[in-house]
Amino acid sequence: MAQAVHLSRLTPISFLERSAAAFPARLAIVDGERRLTWGALRERVRRLAVALQESGLEKGDRVAFLAPNTTELLEAHYGVPAAGGVLVAINTRLTADEVAYILSHSGARALVADGSLAHLADGAPVERVLTCGEDGDYEQFLASASDGEPEDRLESEDDTISINYTSGTTGRPKGVMYTYRGAYLNALAEAVHARLDSRSVYLWTLPMFHCNGWCFTWAVTAVGATHVCLRKVDPPLVWTLIEDERVTHLNGAPTVLVMLTSDSAAHRLERRVLVTTAGAPPPPAVIERTEALGFEINHVYGLTETYGPITICEWNPAWDELDVGERARLKARQGLCMLTADPVRVVDSELNDVPADGKTMGEVVMRGNNVMKGYFGDEAATAEAFRGGWFHSGDLAVMHSDGYVDLRDRAKDIIISGGENISTIEVERALVRHRDVLEAAVVAIPDEKWGERPKAFVTLRPGATITADELLAFSRETLAAFKVPSEVEFGELPKTSTGKIKKYELRERERARRAQLTSSPA
Repeated sequence: MAQAVHLSRLTPISFLERSAAAFPARLAIVDGERRLTWGALRERVRRLAVALQESGLEKGDRVAFLAPNTTELLEAHYGVPAAGGVLVAINTRLTADEVAYILSHSGARALVADGSLAHLADGAPVERVLTCGEDGDYEQFLASASDGEPEDRLESEDDTISINYTSGTTGRPKGVMYTYRGAYLNALAEAVHARLDSRSVYLWTLPMFHCNGWCFTWAVTAVGATHVCLRKVDPPLVWTLIEDERVTHLNGAPTVLVMLTSDSAAHRLERRVLVTTAGAPPPPAVIERTEALGFEINHVYGLTETYGPITICEWNPAWDELDVGERARLKARQGLCMLTADPVRVVDSELNDVPADGKTMGEVVMRGNNVMKGYFGDEAATAEAFRGGWFHSGDLAVMHSDGYVDLRDRAKDIIISGGENISTIEVERALVRHRDVLEAAVVAIPDEKWGERPKAFVTLRPGATITADELLAFSRETLAAFKVPSEVEFGELPKTSTGKIKKYELRERERARRAQLTSSPA
């Protein structure tokens, strides 16, 4: 009689176990002056898991962490699930009220807060608050753990491993549930596409709280590479760490690339550093400027609901011979599904695929292992997001004949002027081509004749003297006349903690300005 086949449960905790067994004495974490080996990290994670269980944590209980990119938040990605808990990593730029809402909505039993953020934990609706740092009690909590391994409480790889809260730009944030299986598979895809190995050194320019660091919290560990922690994106420090720690990889939104390439410390790299970028479609001009310094760009696309990246602009070697501008244009596309993801589609309102002509717009939809389990405690929102059996991204795109997706806009950002659709992304790319422009954001403003017209908000490079009229004249070289912005406003652009430009703030600012003009006496 044949024996039943044992199928292992896919869990990213196994990544730490393997790296600790393979490289116990090798460097796992660089965190300022702090250095931890894989063996030491594994022991700290064991202590965290045991201490959580001995403090009364039950299977499925939520444990929140409020911390920048530190050792403690990284080890939470293993210690909390190893205890059977669900990790809730909270955005460090939120207000105390927003933090309290997430703690309450998630039902977190405990909160671990970095000392620099402890003020946001005052009155937190949790049973226990631990703080990290010199005067904190987190280390004593780890020391309280008894010997032995934590009880294995994983029942199914479809169990929830973490809850990541959306940015909440249109209301209260929603809790996106990740599974062990999804986290495991997405981490493997990240490792493959970023070409990580045990000699890699990964710099944490991306917040670990954002989609669990696009699952790189697990991917870097999977191959036994080194994590270099960074509390915030400080361009001069980033350049120093790239050299001192011999960094090979980092991630970030296009705005991070702009910050690095425009910093006074920027210089041509002596060795390649692979940058995975997402969060907003990168203008080809930004890709050109970044790669000119010796970085290599991996362009990916995704949402919080897809564990971070779900597609990649997979590079075709046949494109190597193209000129630099054409290569950058091709690399600015969002591409096709990552290794462990199902193919994404671009569909019309009836869920029919749009023609792959590079012109017809539709909504990007996806499903599969790398799409969320659902919204925590919100069945109605989950059902709406998955109508027709596919997750609706709200992103508008075209499908090219080679099967590569190319984003055109968020559905809420598209501008309809005189019955014609204007892609804000296209206009922004045209503006950023100018050497004096660092970043640009385009939003719709009301127009009596056309209904809507584009307005551009532009950040210039230090010392730039270009005028609005000159910039508009430049944009007419590549844009149809009806797409050229009616107005240009210079200044800093509001951004989220992950570097996305807050277009809703620009729209609100513009509405308030126009309301004031309307109410002012003549």
